[in-house]
Amino acid sequence: MKFLTIRLLATLLIAPLTLWFAPAALAQEDTATPVQIVALDECDPTTFNAALGPEFCKNVALAFAFPSFAEAAARHPDPGWDFEPDRVTITKGTPLVVVNQGGEPHTFTEVAKFGGGFIPPLNGGQATAPECAGGFKEVAVARTRILQGSQLQVTGLSRGEHLFECCIHPWMRVSVEVQ
Repeated sequence: MKFLTIRLLATLLIAPLTLWFAPAALAQEDTATPVQIVALDECDPTTFNAALGPEFCKNVALAFAFPSFAEAAARHPDPGWDFEPDRVTITKGTPLVVVNQGGEPHTFTEVAKFGGGFIPPLNGGQATAPECAGGFKEVAVARTRILQGSQLQVTGLSRGEHLFECCIHPWMRVSVEVQ
């Protein structure tokens, strides 16, 4: 009888606690495998550092031909300046990991509509996207900066289409469809 009483008491105490903690355990963030997006550029240290300051371009792959700062300003950069892939479809809860494998900093900034960045000579005549205005003085843009060799994780995207661009090099763009 004593065993039944202890067992009944334990059931009455443990069952409510289990029901109370179970939803919190079930509500943990989805552990979906991240999707990787790579930021690529082939900046030329000689011309870019002359225009932007020492150590701005840290490209170490010197065996290739690089576009000059003038070509980038004319919005004719090498096709190697890009986010890859350009278009991604993910399920809700899947994180994006954006890796900068280029020689200079980039941003991965969400915009309502693709536009220019915060360096007018690189905009190719496009108006600056409102989300990019103000450059790194704006916390929202500064948070999206990806330095050379580093990465940025983007989580919590809602269902629908999301547009991302580099606010420095506005031709670097990605469309993300969340299902």
